[in-house]
Amino acid sequence: MTSPAATTPAYRRLSVEARRRQLLDSALTLFAHRAPEEVNLDDVAEAAGVSRPLVYRYFPGGKQQLYEAALRSAADDLEQCFAEPPEGPLTRRLSRALDRYLAFVDQHDTGFSALLQGGSVVETSRTSAIVDGVRRAAAEHILSHLGVPDPGPRLRMTVRMWITAVEAASLIWLDEEKQPPLDELRDMLVEQFMAVLVATAGRDPQTAEVVRWALTLETPDGPVGTLARHVLPVVADAAHLL
Repeated sequence: MTSPAATTPAYRRLSVEARRRQLLDSALTLFAHRAPEEVNLDDVAEAAGVSRPLVYRYFPGGKQQLYEAALRSAADDLEQCFAEPPEGPLTRRLSRALDRYLAFVDQHDTGFSALLQGGSVVETSRTSAIVDGVRRAAAEHILSHLGVPDPGPRLRMTVRMWITAVEAASLIWLDEEKQPPLDELRDMLVEQFMAVLVATAGRDPQTAEVVRWALTLETPDGPVGTLARHVLPVVADAAHLL
């Protein structure tokens, strides 16, 4: 028979902020592997090694408040994935940002799917706003790297469309049992970003200037050079379209 001492969580005195952080980290770990509606406060208390009343003390709104706070914490981490120093070729910056983003997806697989796909019983207008905030923050980070102080609607739409494509690719990657390998997925996404920029450049002078600037920073062995070598043989026989 299990003794009472074995079932009682060991209490460790922490500061208010440290305890709140501990509870959020425990909740995020659970949400990473189970859908939000499958996690209750007892699960969080057990994972954190504390009592259920203590969880309520920090989150008197119960599971909904805890979920929104955990989601906000995850959103802050995701937003920072795209924070990158404005140095070097654009594709290298995107690659480093995507490495962090995709590592987050890999670590929080089930929770990431629940976050982006919605449909959870704990989803509200507030949680939806948090998720949308991540998308907008990611787009602003990308636009800042393009060096355009006042991006027009076509350039903004192109960037936001690509952010949506990154999300969709991440969900598909999880559904496909995490194939292809992460580095290949990252390279595909970087190449697609450059491809959609070029497509928009044909219609938008502002984007065309961005593409010209970006290409001056690229090297033959970089992602754009690799993309050109892969694509040119495919379209070489289409000269009749010009």
